[in-house]
Formats: sequence, C-alpha cells, structure tokens
Amino acid sequence: MKAAILHQGRVRVGEFPDPSPERGQVVVRTHRCALCASDAHFMHSGHHVVERSQKSNGPYAGIDLSRPIVMGHEYVGEVMDYGPGSKRPLPKGTLVTSVPAVRSGSSFGIVGYYPDCPGGYGEYMLLDEDLLLEVPAGVDLELAALIEPLAVGIEHARAGEAKPTDIPLVLGCGAIGLSVIAALRLQGIAPIVAADPDPGRRLLAIQMGAELALDPQEQALYQPLAKLNNKTVNLVYECVGKKGILSNIIDELAPHGRIVMGGYCLEPEEIYVPTAQNKYLRIYFAGGETPDDMAAARDAIVEGRVDLKPWLGEGIGLAQVEESLLSMADPAEPIRRVVDPSRL
Repeated sequence: MKAAILHQGRVRVGEFPDPSPERGQVVVRTHRCALCASDAHFMHSGHHVVERSQKSNGPYAGIDLSRPIVMGHEYVGEVMDYGPGSKRPLPKGTLVTSVPAVRSGSSFGIVGYYPDCPGGYGEYMLLDEDLLLEVPAGVDLELAALIEPLAVGIEHARAGEAKPTDIPLVLGCGAIGLSVIAALRLQGIAPIVAADPDPGRRLLAIQMGAELALDPQEQALYQPLAKLNNKTVNLVYECVGKKGILSNIIDELAPHGRIVMGGYCLEPEEIYVPTAQNKYLRIYFAGGETPDDMAAARDAIVEGRVDLKPWLGEGIGLAQVEESLLSMADPAEPIRRVVDPSRL
C-alpha cells in the first residue's frame, strides 16, 4: 500500500506492506486521517517517549523505532475484511473509527505508533474488531476524522468532575483545549474561561463555547474577573504541555482548586509540593479516551451539537504530511489538516 512512512525522523511517501489481520482483527481502508501534533513530537522525540515508557512498562515500551512506522490515529475508514475466526461484528463496507489500539493475543499495539499497527497515513489500517465504532454513512469524512480528538477532550473534561458552580479555565486553545471547551459545554457547564496568546485561537475558543478568551500575557487569569461578576476560576485544564506551567498553576490557583493535566509535556516538571498540599489542591493527569468517549464524540458531531468545521484547513495528500506536521506548531495554521491517503 502507499503510505507516508516515518523512518529515522523523516516522513516520506513509499510502499508499506499491506496489513494482514489475525483473529479478532479487521483490515480497514482509510478514507481520511487528521494530523495530530503528537505525531510531530514523535517524529523527533519518539526515542524519549519509548525510553520513558520502557522504564515504567508503559504502552509505548514495545515500539521498535529502527523499523518504519505509519503514523495517524485520528481516522475514519471502511471495513474490508476480518482475520480468520473473527466475530465480524460489522459487515464489509461499514464506515468505522475506533480507539487507536489493537490486541494480538495477550499483547497490544497502538495504531499509528507500532510498526505492525499502521495508522491512517496509509491506505489500509489494522484495527481491533471489538473496538470498532460505526460511523453513519453520508457523514462528512473530514469531520468524522475529528471524532478521536473530540473524544480526548470529552475524557479530559469528565476528569475534572465539573459542577454548575465551577468556573473552569482552559489553558491553551489547540485541539485539546478546544475539545475540552466543547465537551464542557456539552455537559452544560458555563461560564468557561479560555486563555491563549494567539488571537485566532482565542476566537476559536469563543466559537467552541467559551464566554471569555483571554491573552495570558496581558490578563491575570487567577484574580477575580470583572466580566464574570468578580468570580475566580477554580478548575484548570492545562492543555499546553510546556515545562513550568503546572508549577505556575499551583502557585496561582486558589485553595481547594482542581487541576487536570491534559497537555503532553516531554520534559520533566518541577513542582513545590508543600504549596499544593497547603492549598489542598487536587491534580489529575488525564489519559486517553474510552470507547464510550468515542461514541459520545461521534454522536455530538453527527447530530450537530458540536461544530468542528472551524478547525479544518485545506485537505492534503500523502506527499504533504511531513510539511503539514512540521508546521503544526505555528498558531496561524489550522487546528487540523486531514489527509486523504488515496491522494499523493
């Protein structure tokens, strides 16, 4: 199959072996796959991710970076065939997405990161039949590719256990932060405060449902907010992923506040624990989405309760994957570009 292949820190279009399903696995023809900033990080820092995961027996511990990898974990595709002895829960031709994980015996791989689990930057993927999520026929394929990132936001938002009396602050208005805002609104939580130094991202935050979108370089975020009747934020969603932010939140957040860490920081973080203890702060390190989160995200997109069209830039083919990944850190770029693997 044709794919955009990661090898030795570069992504190049080439031929990759067609995946062959085992029992419980399904081959899916990829229709669309959204580009994620975590893939850009993995291009250059994948060895750090694998090394740290090996120390903690984490999910990336078994990745062999000496082998070519087809990334891409925000996908929608069409069921082609199952491995022998599979249950075959959905007929061929069904449009599907899934949590990006595949089981093989007693082990599993992460779709888009394990060499034997090619992701959506290729023409075909290997998925787990028990994790398939049907997507209605006729849905906008580019929006369907955004089910997974919205599901991550739903998990993160849920982790904060937001109540109607809370005033959430979402730090960082990239895909994770914007999806957290959308998910909080789905829960009926308001008002929501967002913070990002880029005016375009702040506008997107308002479109996703934030009442206030502030520039953290110009506005004190943890003081009483005049536009919210002098209320103070008490629930912080960290969606930036840079060293030092958690420490700053701990220093600035009022006592009994809650913090959800959703940003993906690859550097060690230092915090002064007594400050967090003296304030009785609660910190939750958010993880990946569950199948239920995926279903909730699908329904919200299909039913029009969340409009992610403002996220989308111009669609691309395989040859543009590397350039598009490398440009994702530029806030002037769209939140998501979506690749059609049938295009070069």
